[in-house]
Amino acid sequence: MLKVVSPDSISHQDVPSHLDEIARLGARRMLIEALDVEVSDYIARHKAAVNEAGHRLVVRNGVGKARSVTLGSGAVELKAPRVNDQRPGEKFTSMVLPPYLRKSPKVESLLPLLYLKGLSTNAFEGALRDFLGEGTLGLSPASIVKLKKTWEAEFSLWEKRAITKRYAYCFADGVNVAVRLGEDKKICLLVLIGVTEDGEKELLAVHPGYRESKDSWGFVLNSLIARGLKPPFVCIGDGALGFWAALRAAPGFEKCEEQRCWVHKIANVLDKLPKRLQKDAKELLHEMMRSASLASCEKVRDEFEKLYQDKFPKAVHCLKKDWAELTTFFHYPAAHWLHLRTTNPIESSFATVKLRTSVTRGAGSATTATTMAFKLLSECQKRWHKINVPEELKNLFAGVVYKDGIVVTTPSTHQEAAAG
Repeated sequence: MLKVVSPDSISHQDVPSHLDEIARLGARRMLIEALDVEVSDYIARHKAAVNEAGHRLVVRNGVGKARSVTLGSGAVELKAPRVNDQRPGEKFTSMVLPPYLRKSPKVESLLPLLYLKGLSTNAFEGALRDFLGEGTLGLSPASIVKLKKTWEAEFSLWEKRAITKRYAYCFADGVNVAVRLGEDKKICLLVLIGVTEDGEKELLAVHPGYRESKDSWGFVLNSLIARGLKPPFVCIGDGALGFWAALRAAPGFEKCEEQRCWVHKIANVLDKLPKRLQKDAKELLHEMMRSASLASCEKVRDEFEKLYQDKFPKAVHCLKKDWAELTTFFHYPAAHWLHLRTTNPIESSFATVKLRTSVTRGAGSATTATTMAFKLLSECQKRWHKINVPEELKNLFAGVVYKDGIVVTTPSTHQEAAAG
């Protein structure tokens, strides 16, 4: 007798596990097929290689031992086909499944990302087993310990590398990070990001400094200069005096222009106003920042001064004291203004660093904090937006002058920096 089953009576609880199993089996089948095609192609390419008896020198040789490989869809077990290559000095090596590979590159990159984004090392095995299934070899706290040592060695080499590229702009900022070990409970990580001639943003330096002192920033700049860094046209940063004092003292950087970060400046100005006025004041400050010309920007500034000078002189003074440095961006291509007005690449990237340190209640040491920041910023660098209209950078390096974001024909002050 045929029994009709109502759709409402079907349990969906097992569907996800069934789907995961299908994905795992599908991945295993595709991997086996890819390995088989790879071996067949290798043997076909060398079918002309024969010995004196006319027997082929490159033939199949069964399969290897069963191996568990962790993929994005989970752990699969398979036996890779083997090749007997009797040609002198030749050996078949699979590109699909290299020898000793136990984790796919995607899973390998998942480990540092999960750690850096806050997952405790003790939680790795349980968390990843839930997603990838049993047999997730190498996904243990010990793996992270090894990774951290690898990162430290990688960072040590990176901070000694030669600087061969030219950079048009540099972003500078210092971010306080908590540490659990040592006398100081916080360190200030000094970060520099440069914009290359092609418009790409690249991490230039990460250094644990003493607050944002002139000496600490001086060490960073002098190290970069010794390794080949040429002065950019303009540096973007907040009002921390240490960086600017070090910049002025750096050999060859005397003519590098300064651009204050508008995000920091707006926050500082609003802090000197009562909350009831901050909304309107913020709109005026944003209008200044987004003005199409220096003249229109100054017009809004004068309006701001009339409104707040009498009752809140500190707010007006805070805005005006760095005015020349706040408006440097008007001397550069208008397409680049969005990037030049703030140190956002550093601020947004360090949100992840702060997440990790808040989860772990601080990095273990200054070395750990610096290495962790380096790895996180290196990951973030892959997603940093290229500067708008990078072709304009060629004009800057050629000595072209801009006024209110538009090219003018007067002699260039940039030319000296480009030749520096």
